[in-house]
Amino acid sequence: MFTRSVDDVVPVEWGNGTSHRLLVEADRMGFAFAVTLVRQGTTSALQYREHLEACFCVEGSGEVVEKDGTRHKILPGTIYVLDEHDPHYLIASDYEDLHLVSVFNPPIVGNERHTLSEDGFSQY
Repeated sequence: MFTRSVDDVVPVEWGNGTSHRLLVEADRMGFAFAVTLVRQGTTSALQYREHLEACFCVEGSGEVVEKDGTRHKILPGTIYVLDEHDPHYLIASDYEDLHLVSVFNPPIVGNERHTLSEDGFSQY
């Protein structure tokens, strides 16, 4: 058994926010666990080709938008699940940051960063 706090890890700047990667591949749990902040007013085009991801909103608000334009409101208590390596837009509201708890399977290494551009979906 072990414990780890967000204060114990250096946050990773991933593009439009930060991610405290509390569990990563090296921890040998079979999944990764992160606390992610998405800065207010930002839009991130994302896709995880090697990982499935579930994100649970603990604070703030925003939307996740599918590539076909289908929109899903994200509020505290909402989970969104990327179960098919879905390309998506993660949008934080204009007036508050979006705080998520994320689980990745298989686990991420922990140092991944997105390269955000208007040319396409940032992938890892």
